[in-house]
Amino acid sequence: MKKTVTVLLAAATVAGSLVSIAPAAKADGGRIAAGVAGGLIGGALLGGAIAASRPAYAEPAPVYVEEPDCRFVRERFWDDYAGVWRSRRVRVCD
Repeated sequence: MKKTVTVLLAAATVAGSLVSIAPAAKADGGRIAAGVAGGLIGGALLGGAIAASRPAYAEPAPVYVEEPDCRFVRERFWDDYAGVWRSRRVRVCD
């Protein structure tokens, strides 16, 4: 967050210094064009400053979990639908 604020402050300072140093332009039909050009230059400066900053997301550290010892055993069960004994594998953990 501090880097973003610093970058924005630097961009505002550069833009302010350019405006204060530049002489007043006197073009009758160029008022809109000057505003568009100034907006594009300011957007390029600000976009470049934001793109150069690092992302705020940091990947969490890996967590190692020991799982209990498990095994598969065969289990017989009565299937009411079919009316027969069946077997299935069941995971049993200690």
